[in-house]
Amino acid sequence: MDIIEQLEWRYSTKKFDAAKKLSKEQLDRVLAATRLSASSYGLQPYKILVVENPAVRERLKAASWGQPQITDASHLVIFARVDNFNESHVDEYTNHIAQVRSINPEDLASFGAMMKGTVNSLTPEKSAAWTSKQAYLALGTLLTAAAAEGIDTCPMEGFDASQYDEILELKEKGLATVVIAGLGFRQEDDPMQHAIKVRKPMEKLVELI
Repeated sequence: MDIIEQLEWRYSTKKFDAAKKLSKEQLDRVLAATRLSASSYGLQPYKILVVENPAVRERLKAASWGQPQITDASHLVIFARVDNFNESHVDEYTNHIAQVRSINPEDLASFGAMMKGTVNSLTPEKSAAWTSKQAYLALGTLLTAAAAEGIDTCPMEGFDASQYDEILELKEKGLATVVIAGLGFRQEDDPMQHAIKVRKPMEKLVELI
């Protein structure tokens, strides 16, 4: 597999073949890769929701100005940031590190204090921006992983986040919708799959200093 070829192949699929579904193995591989995404401190202050329920997706489609990707994609993935990220989330993370690495939690006290200092220094607005950025890092990993697996995607910001939060009852879970992506397979007659990808030339995009 050539990652450059796969990223050239990838495009934001607007016409999904609703009859084609990801296998459980395909979905699990993409999500496993997304789980390994880079994240500040490794905290992952977000949750990934995979929506399969047709009735729920119809309601989400209405909150997305009727865009067909919401219901036609095999799966709809929602990245929701943790609202009010605080010290308790840091403690949960350090305890998890201690468990996974079989170390004494007290040995992580200074690391935990550093993270809490960062978290406590953020205003609610800056915290929301920071946690949203972490979700976007995960989205990027999902898009790349899906391309590597030959799975089409469509990242989307065109939706009413407050309606998504209401439909999915996210406020009660301490979450807030950030960005979404459809996963599935393109329609064979979609002409956009043959369009040459347009990006800035390397010399205009990258500057060596």
